[in-house]
Amino acid sequence: MRVLVTGGAGFIGSNYVRHALNGTLNGIGKITVLDSLTYAGNLENLSTVSKGSYEFVKGDICNWDLVHSLLAKNDVVINFAAETHVDNSIKSPKNFIATNIVGVQNLLQASLVNNIKTFIQISTDEVYGSIITGSANEDYRLKPSSPYSASKAAADLLAYSYFVTFGLDVRITRCTNNYGPYQFPEKIIPLFVTNLMNGKKIPIYGSGKNIREWIHVDDHCRAIHSVLLRGNAGEIYNIGSGVELSNIDLANIILDKMGKSNLDIEFVEDRKGHDFRYSVNSKKVHSDLKFKTLTNFENGISNTIEWYIENSKWWKKLK
Repeated sequence: MRVLVTGGAGFIGSNYVRHALNGTLNGIGKITVLDSLTYAGNLENLSTVSKGSYEFVKGDICNWDLVHSLLAKNDVVINFAAETHVDNSIKSPKNFIATNIVGVQNLLQASLVNNIKTFIQISTDEVYGSIITGSANEDYRLKPSSPYSASKAAADLLAYSYFVTFGLDVRITRCTNNYGPYQFPEKIIPLFVTNLMNGKKIPIYGSGKNIREWIHVDDHCRAIHSVLLRGNAGEIYNIGSGVELSNIDLANIILDKMGKSNLDIEFVEDRKGHDFRYSVNSKKVHSDLKFKTLTNFENGISNTIEWYIENSKWWKKLK
């Protein structure tokens, strides 16, 4: 199986590539990584695997000629490539529309032309919008709140249209918040950890009561691989862990593990359109694909904090 991994130098994509190449995820013969190496893409994320074990191509998924030529040599596309930071989408939505919508359509069309066997679109639980009670299953209405989540919802709809109209084997995953090694320090957990290491306060929007569901990136990658090996064309799979935490509770866990106190918290003006709670019903991926999470949050967050402590050279030049 020859796989094109777009956004493979980013946080989740690079974790997937590393696990696929070290044998944790089996069944892949060759990997080509396509990444434009924007600020969140980093070849150091792949430094622990041999350069000869995969092909790296620097480029944009919006580049038709490049994408077309790469897909002619591959069987599967796993599309991690995306602009993902909500704050940035509020400040400047244009790049999100270009990459997350136009780029995805470009990939889909090139996949169709090149008879790609399977196309996996990596999406987000944010497409469902804020959910006060209960959890969203895969048939839940889409109600995105930010330019970021709106662009991801649009990409999902485009991807599904290529399944219905053209018969392309498209599978969509919608995952909860990820954490783990190599996550860019603009995201909440590495932001908190690295700020504390630098002697700075950790910023919390509003009252800190907003709730997110957390899954370790290793479990997310395993779930994606389950969708690749055992999923069905045209299906959507929610991926979650059931671990829900308010931002203030998350902050207090990190403060406690790093020997800090709530005096290191700084409450800041709330984000525009800030969704209160995300939560997905992920029974489908567990029952249909026999997927199980392996990393409990207590161990996962401890190991993640330790990784950032031990790899300060990696993140200091990114902050």
